[in-house]
Amino acid sequence: MPGPSPELVEQLYRIPPERFVAARDAAVSEARRAGDPTTARQLARLRRPTVAAWLVNLLAIHRPELVADLVQLADALRAAQRELRGPRLRELSAQRRAVVAALVAEVRKLAAAEPDAPPAGKLPLAEVEATLNAALSDTGVAEQVRAGRLLRATSYAGFGEVPRPQLRLVTADDEEPADDEEPAAEAPARRPGAQRARPEAAPRTDRAAERAERAAQRAARAEQDRQRRALDRELARARADQERAEAELTDATGQERDDAAVLDRIETELADLERRRAVAEQDLSRAKLARRAAERAVTVARRRAGEVEAAVEALAAEEGAADSRGRPAD
Repeated sequence: MPGPSPELVEQLYRIPPERFVAARDAAVSEARRAGDPTTARQLARLRRPTVAAWLVNLLAIHRPELVADLVQLADALRAAQRELRGPRLRELSAQRRAVVAALVAEVRKLAAAEPDAPPAGKLPLAEVEATLNAALSDTGVAEQVRAGRLLRATSYAGFGEVPRPQLRLVTADDEEPADDEEPAAEAPARRPGAQRARPEAAPRTDRAAERAERAAQRAARAEQDRQRRALDRELARARADQERAEAELTDATGQERDDAAVLDRIETELADLERRRAVAEQDLSRAKLARRAAERAVTVARRRAGEVEAAVEALAAEEGAADSRGRPAD
C-alpha cells in the first residue's frame, strides 16, 4: 500500500512543534484503523521540527515562489564564485542580503498569522536567517528548505566570496562536512601544484574573509537602520493615533459637559413644573370643594324658597277665604 500522501505530511509540518507529536500520533492511529500499516510506520518515523525549522517550513509551504527565487540566487552565486567574477559576485552578495532580509520579514508575517506561534519577541529569526544563508551555499540544504521538511536550523561557518570555498555545515545535533566540501587530504592529488600556490591563496582568502566580515557588518547596520526607520514610522503613527484619540476625548468630554448642562436645566425646569403642578392640583381641589359647597347651598336655598313660596300661597288662600265669609249678602 502507498505511504502517506504529500498533503498529509505537509499538513503535519504546518502544525506548530508543540502540537506536532500529538497530531502525528493521531495520524498514525488513523492509518492503523484504516488497515494501512505501511503509512502508519512511515508517519511514526516523522520527527518534530524545531521552532526555527518550522518557521522555514512555513515559508516553503506558503510562499514556495520566494524559496524558488532563493535557490536561483544560490545558483547564480555559485556560478559567479567559480568564474571569479568580482563585480557580479558583489552585486549578487548585496542581492543575497536583501533577499534573506525579505524572507525573514515574510517569516515574521507568517508566524503572526499562526494562532499557536510563539510571541514575536521570542521567534528564533536569527536561526531562520542562518538557515536561509546556508541554503544559498549548499544545494542539499536548499532542497530541504524547498521541500518544507526541515527538522532543525542549519548554518554555515566561513561563507566568503572566494571560488569553491571550504564550507563546514553545522547543525543542531552534530557537525559534518557539507556536500560541496572537498577533504583537505585529497586536494593535492586533484590539483597538482596546490602546495606552491598556497602562500598566495592564504592572503586572498584572508582578504575575502575581511570583505565578507565588512559586508556582514554593513548588512547588520543596514538592518538596524531599517528597523530604526520602521520603529520611527511606527512611533509617528502611534503618536498621530494618540493625538487623534486625545482630540476625540476632548470633543467627547466637551459634549458630555454640554449634555450634562442641558440635562440639569431640563431637570430644574421639570422640578419647577412639578411644583406648579402641585399648586395647581391644590387649587383645583379647593375649587372642587367650593363648587360642591355652592351646589349644596343652592340646593338648600331652592328648597327653602319652595317652602316659603308654598307658605305664601297658603296664607293668600286663607285670606281669600276669610274675605269671602265676612262680606254681606246682597
